[in-house]
Amino acid sequence: MTDAAVQGPPHASGPDPHGRRAPGRGRALLGPLAVLAGVTAGAALVAFVDPHEPGHYPTCPSLLLTGWYCPGCGGLRMANSLVHGDLVQAFGMNPLVVLLLPVFGYLWARWALGAVRGVPMRSVLLRPRVLYAFLGVLVLYWIARNLPFAQVLAP
Repeated sequence: MTDAAVQGPPHASGPDPHGRRAPGRGRALLGPLAVLAGVTAGAALVAFVDPHEPGHYPTCPSLLLTGWYCPGCGGLRMANSLVHGDLVQAFGMNPLVVLLLPVFGYLWARWALGAVRGVPMRSVLLRPRVLYAFLGVLVLYWIARNLPFAQVLAP
């Protein structure tokens, strides 16, 4: 038998070849559960404290300093509209984020499922090429939503 067969799979909670203990599955789930708790708490706050009313939240620093809408501008109003079931109004506040929500949900689910199974997160969406393309789309969106002919993208 090989040493690997004796020690068990690499995601087991026992010591690795260097004497360190691999984290247990419960500990691996802390990250996904913390993100879920944060998103839930944020959604609850935005559901009860309406960002459509002035004075409840600070102004976007980018908008305040430059006068340009950043890629996240309209995000609080978008989240408020989503938690109240108004997808059309949410899309009007920040269309890019609304379109990306299923992607974020998919990535979170893969992360949580991998943590349960003891397998590291791997996805084609996390490859450098895809991340650079996403960054490019984000920059183009940032510019486009501030152009006079693309006011439909502004919050």
